[in-house]
Amino acid sequence: MSYIKKGTSAFHKTNIALVAAGFSTFANLYCVQPLLPEFSREFHISPATSSLALSLTTVTLAISMLLVGSLSESWGRKSVMAFSMAAVSILAMVTAFMPDFHFLLVARVLQGVVFAGLPAIAMAYLGEEIDPASLGVAMGLYISGNTFGGLGGRVIVGMVTDYFNWRIAIASIGGLSVIASLIFWFTLPTSQNFQPRKLELGKLMKSMISHLKDPGLLCLYGIGFLLMGSFVTLYNYIGFQLTAPPYSLSQTLVGWIFVIYLVGTFSSTWFGSLADKYGRRTMLLIAIFIMFIGAVITLNTFLLVKIVGIAIFTFGFFGGHSIASSWVGRRVTHDKAQASSLYLFFYYVGSSIGGTAGGVFWTNFGWGGVISMIISFLALSLVLSVCLYFITKQTTVKDKKYSVTFRKRHI
Repeated sequence: MSYIKKGTSAFHKTNIALVAAGFSTFANLYCVQPLLPEFSREFHISPATSSLALSLTTVTLAISMLLVGSLSESWGRKSVMAFSMAAVSILAMVTAFMPDFHFLLVARVLQGVVFAGLPAIAMAYLGEEIDPASLGVAMGLYISGNTFGGLGGRVIVGMVTDYFNWRIAIASIGGLSVIASLIFWFTLPTSQNFQPRKLELGKLMKSMISHLKDPGLLCLYGIGFLLMGSFVTLYNYIGFQLTAPPYSLSQTLVGWIFVIYLVGTFSSTWFGSLADKYGRRTMLLIAIFIMFIGAVITLNTFLLVKIVGIAIFTFGFFGGHSIASSWVGRRVTHDKAQASSLYLFFYYVGSSIGGTAGGVFWTNFGWGGVISMIISFLALSLVLSVCLYFITKQTTVKDKKYSVTFRKRHI
């Protein structure tokens, strides 16, 4: 097989294309997050109900990825991803002009369906095309693009909403997505190692079940669920706290708080490199512990300290996600798109469940309740990380014993 290696022109083009794809996907996916207080006020709904503008999209995305990841095994990687990006751009324009909250939710659900054409397939593309020694860095760069998109979408929407309104803000994200789609199509190298095969749903279902029987993958899926549930919960409701007294910040200032995402651009790549050097198990535990510290710091009422806590929490999240997502690709030997789709299924279901459940904690217990829920999620993710450590340790021992036995039989 011919792999794309770090330092080559193809490696740089791949990174540019997938950063553009990550920007388009996550700018559109999360552009509604800073608008949740606006939706609550304009449509006269509760914070938990307003969160459905994000939660319904992510759960639809999660379900759709299970099918789209399988279809890409037959249809190819680049074409499916390109279609997804174009459709997302068009639906963003449609979403901006929905007459009420119910129609807005319908448009966001449709976006969730077409969003599915990129995240899982992008991870599978990297796993197939990038040299294994460079995969940690490449995955980190891709996630950095996701970070940039999540940041850009939130900041742009916050500023444009203050100057105009939220409808024009969402439409502007759609326009930027059209540009990102063109960059993606003209720069991403065509797959060299992808082997298309006939779509056989029975075999694909068996393959999916085999992934779910792997205890190591189940731990990774659970970790993705819990980390993303924690992350989205914090960012969903920090806007409610900061736009209310005693802070009373404007949408522009709340939007700019998301510039903290830039620490994720660094940490995802850095943790990926450290994981290649020091081991994934150790760095994953460190990332979760950093999230825990950041969450606790946000309980401080002083605004600057609270923002520092959010930054630390974000730093740890993107590091942990980078490690867990790349670990899935390394653990499986077949149907990598499906394995990645399953990881992202749990990841986005965590976003949906955590993001909406956090609204109940916010309404009844305030910010302290939100952080209590997040800490519970992080504690469970630490338990799964420890389980993953022993599972992978046992697997390594078995592989070594098999290797020794094989050599003895063939000497």
